Amino acid sequence: MEQRSSSAVLQLEGVSISARVGSAYLLQDISFAVFRGDRACILGPSGAGKTTLLRLLNRLSEPTAGSIIFNHRDFRQIPVRQLRQQIVLVPQEPKLLGMTPQEALAYPLVLQQLPKQEVQQRVEKTRERLRIPQEWLDRDELQLSLGQRQLVAITRALVMQPTILLLDEPTSALDAGRAFQLLEILTQMASSDETTILMVNHQLELAQQFGDHVLYLHDGQLIKDAVATEIDWAKLRQDFIEAQAKAAQEWS
Repeated sequence: MEQRSSSAVLQLEGVSISARVGSAYLLQDISFAVFRGDRACILGPSGAGKTTLLRLLNRLSEPTAGSIIFNHRDFRQIPVRQLRQQIVLVPQEPKLLGMTPQEALAYPLVLQQLPKQEVQQRVEKTRERLRIPQEWLDRDELQLSLGQRQLVAITRALVMQPTILLLDEPTSALDAGRAFQLLEILTQMASSDETTILMVNHQLELAQQFGDHVLYLHDGQLIKDAVATEIDWAKLRQDFIEAQAKAAQEWS
């Protein structure tokens, strides 16, 4: 692990986010590293801090303690717009901002003022790679299902050729076949393009298939940071069931 630390693409040391009210923490003393081409699954029961962590890494929130290093630079020294071109977040319910898929896929590249031909080539290459049907491209956003919007949003993120892709429940609205297909494509892209992917996913069978690295959160704390092959997945499923049952009991 020490040999890899110098090449970590992203490293967190003692990162915390305090809640606005009282002394509670949304995230507390989080430390981990990920490397180029990693496929890290962020797991944990509802309310564990998974989405909070993704938002932190995209600078939609700021840490109240600790440090974050991206490509050997302190997060705070990187302009937010520049950072978000390299660390791209796809939320669970993405918006196309009233655009057609064709317009949405090109939009981040148009903002970068890239030549029109390069924009078209990158959009088409990524669309074909993610198997987005041609007939979707001119549809109105409201004509797309949530699952279709998720796929378009992931494609839009990958058009930017990010160093790190952050995915929040990317398969939540997909059927099992399409979900497995998507994760297979993302696995290939992580391996060939060395894109680092951090994915939140409640579907443990998909997480087990996809991840080579597991970050398990509970009550805002990082309980486990391990290689996926070292995880006892049967015990993890049982922990999930017990945590969800406890949460339901508390709410009732």
